[in-house]
Amino acid sequence: MKFDMKQWAAEYISSSTKKAMPILSFPGVQLTGHTVDEMVRDGHLQAVCMKAIADKFDTGAAFSLMDLSVEAEAFGSPVHYSEDEVPTVTAALVHDEDEAEALKVPEVGAGRTGECVKGIKEVSEMITDRPVLAGIIGPFSLAGRLLDMTEIMIMTYEDPEVVETVLEKATEFLIKYAQAFKEAGANGIAIAEPAAGLLSPNLIKEFSTPYVKRIRESVEDDNFAVLYHNCGSVVPLLDNIREINAGAYSIGNAVDIEEALKAIPQESIVTGNIDPAGTFRNGTPEQMRKETLELLERCSKYPNFVIGSGCDIPPMTPLENIQAFFDAVKEFYEGK
Repeated sequence: MKFDMKQWAAEYISSSTKKAMPILSFPGVQLTGHTVDEMVRDGHLQAVCMKAIADKFDTGAAFSLMDLSVEAEAFGSPVHYSEDEVPTVTAALVHDEDEAEALKVPEVGAGRTGECVKGIKEVSEMITDRPVLAGIIGPFSLAGRLLDMTEIMIMTYEDPEVVETVLEKATEFLIKYAQAFKEAGANGIAIAEPAAGLLSPNLIKEFSTPYVKRIRESVEDDNFAVLYHNCGSVVPLLDNIREINAGAYSIGNAVDIEEALKAIPQESIVTGNIDPAGTFRNGTPEQMRKETLELLERCSKYPNFVIGSGCDIPPMTPLENIQAFFDAVKEFYEGK
């Protein structure tokens, strides 16, 4: 289903009632009866999971799985799987300049990337009442998985050329991957770049933002939007992050989202930032209602604010907590 995404965003911002936009996909395993392990390997099951979430919860957009191991695995990184947890990269693939130079850029289809594209192609025909956003990792976050996060932070100072070599290859692949999702029928991508939240303003300007912008500029058009997600401590980085010029920004619960709303232009959606672990996963329905209403009371004065989660909601999050979130959003807007 095609949407004019620029018009969609403008109407969202101008509307007095806004559907919530949490990063919600993995808890769908509780609705479909599959394990996380089964789902992350099978595009059809990913589509079924996304459809189950869309049928149960009145979300503003349908998000695909935020699985930040997929792209690194396509390059050759080892990954640990679990029945009820999101997969994780377990070891660095690149350790020095020679290995960085030798690193081959995979084709889309390597590892599980083909299944993820297949899932988006399938679900784009199943969900037609709201935009479908495919998830990709951000370039610095991918480079951090290929080089190891501790090592890449040291290398940004001591071996910046190695970091840049890996970033160039990561970005080349991510552009191809985003284009494959576009061709498969997605209405946009959500770029998860949490590792960039660890960088200083000077370093994010060098090692993340230009590469994210390159991805956005390669795929964005009227029918294809880019949402930028960073769940780090981004307040010192907001002046730089807004230069990405994304149509939407997803802000994590590590910061006061009002700081982001003050810094990011009003023509870009800003969504967040109820704690996905502390409140969604481990809270109570009563706590969820209270925090949701409080955040809406405080931030709904900004037209571009859309309530959501601070990051990806974990797979085994109680469905009654998620329902309490949507019920509170409905209560707030019906009471206005």
